[in-house]
Amino acid sequence: MENTRDRYPTRTQEALRMFPRLDPVVHTDEDRRWDGPLGEAEVEAFERDGFLFFPGFFGADEVAEFREELRRLEQEPSLRDWDGMVREPGSEEVRSVFAIHRPSISERLARLARDRRLLDRVQQLLASPTYIHQSRINYKPGFKGKGFNWHSDFETWHAEDGMPFMRAISCSIVLTDNHEFNGPLMLVPGSHRWFVPTVGETPEDNYRSSLKDQQVGVPDGDSLAALIREGGIEAAKGPAGSLLMFECNTLHASNANLSPDPRSNVFFVYNSVRNRPSGPFSAPKERPDFLAERSDFTALEPAD
Repeated sequence: MENTRDRYPTRTQEALRMFPRLDPVVHTDEDRRWDGPLGEAEVEAFERDGFLFFPGFFGADEVAEFREELRRLEQEPSLRDWDGMVREPGSEEVRSVFAIHRPSISERLARLARDRRLLDRVQQLLASPTYIHQSRINYKPGFKGKGFNWHSDFETWHAEDGMPFMRAISCSIVLTDNHEFNGPLMLVPGSHRWFVPTVGETPEDNYRSSLKDQQVGVPDGDSLAALIREGGIEAAKGPAGSLLMFECNTLHASNANLSPDPRSNVFFVYNSVRNRPSGPFSAPKERPDFLAERSDFTALEPAD
């Protein structure tokens, strides 16, 4: 796909005002919106709020299996010096492991990425076959797991990866109980309906710092305050095995983990095969392929 006209300018020298999104939230034709596992109320809630939360979506046996794989990857010697294993600032604690949808990294999580329960829900909303744009484990260990700033994933993927349109959905599978003290994901309902341009050029290799402490591509305080006053803030709190699906432009953030309990999750970004990135819109060069898939856009087939 050739790079298209930039419909979402960002990382500019002069501040631009936020503006309504130019893409639909639910891409399915009106007469087929309910063709899938999501009911009418769920589709309407996703369109209104920009996310859906399903407590206890995966069973205890599955969660135990996923946790075991997290522990294995955290200790995998071959990943120790790889850029795709990110550590907490000022610590040797593992913060994230990327590209977990690739069988060479994890056969078990590669199957999870193709779980029909996820694919059917995502494709119902995107009205398109999908591939994995990005995947990762977030560990967020007790007392040591740091937070991350308010941001829209789409703003980063557009600016630094060249994703042209808002036609992607993230699925976060909660592998530990999420409560108010261990830094659950916080979201601003309705924020996905607005694009908030940010100010300042993208430094070269910005990902090396942004994966630990994002400072570039963060919305301005006035826009953020207006969106929060309008929609409020909701935290994705629930038991291990819960599923959070959120639209690529929904503003979200997380506090530090101030409890002894880890807050771990598996994260898959499903992008439409019709929305493949090309060159970055607002960055000097492409990010590494463990952050943005650039070679395999094959439509995912269910694992079962």
